[in-house]
Amino acid sequence: MPGTPKDKAAQKADPAEGAPPSPRRRQARGERRISQLLAAAAGVFCRTGYAAASTNAIAREAGVSPGTLYQFFPNKEAIAVELGGQLLQRAHEMHGQAFLPENLHRPLPELLDAVLDPVIAFNCENPAFWALMHGSGVPGITQEHEELHSSLLARVEGVLRGFAPEATPAELTHTSNMILGIFKASLDLILAHEGAERAAYTAELKTVLLRYLEPMVTTAPPR
Repeated sequence: MPGTPKDKAAQKADPAEGAPPSPRRRQARGERRISQLLAAAAGVFCRTGYAAASTNAIAREAGVSPGTLYQFFPNKEAIAVELGGQLLQRAHEMHGQAFLPENLHRPLPELLDAVLDPVIAFNCENPAFWALMHGSGVPGITQEHEELHSSLLARVEGVLRGFAPEATPAELTHTSNMILGIFKASLDLILAHEGAERAAYTAELKTVLLRYLEPMVTTAPPR
C-alpha cells in the first residue's frame, strides 16, 4: 500500500535519503574552500612573488580547477586583498601583544627581546605577509600597510619617549624611522635563513639596535 503524503515528505526530508545539505553546511564547505585557496595563494606568492603569480598556479597549488577558484575570487588581486587583510589583522593583534604595558617597563635589552621576538616570529610563520606588503602594489593592501606602519611608528616613538624624555619630537621621529628601517633590512636576512643562521641574524639585529639606542637612553624605563 503506498505511503501517505506525510510519509513521503518525511522520507524526502531524511538526510540519509539524499536531502540537499543545509545552508550552514554549504557555508562551512565554502569557508573551508576559501581557506584552502588562501593557503595555496600564500605559498605561491612566497615562491614566485605577487607579480609572477597566477590564478592557474594558485588553483593548481590548492588542487582545484580554475573554475572552482573563480566561484570564490574573480581574480588574483581579490585573493591578495583577502589574504592581505587577514594577515594585517593578525599583525595588528601581534603588535598589541608585543607592546604590552608590562613589556615597556623592562630594561632596554629585555624590551628588545619582548618586542622583537613576537614580531620576527610572526613574519617567519607568515612569509606571505612580507611578500604582499612589500611587493604586491595592490592599492588596498598598500594603504592598509601604510596605516600599520604609522601605527607601529607611533608605538616606537612612545617607547622611546619613556627612555629619552629629553629628546625632541623630531629626534624621536628620526630615531623611530631608523629603527624600523634597520628592522626591515635585517628581516630580509632573517627570512632568507633558517635554524642557527636565522637565530644568529636575529641576535645581530638586537645587538645593532641596542648599541644604537644605548647612548640615547637617559633614564630607566617608566614604571
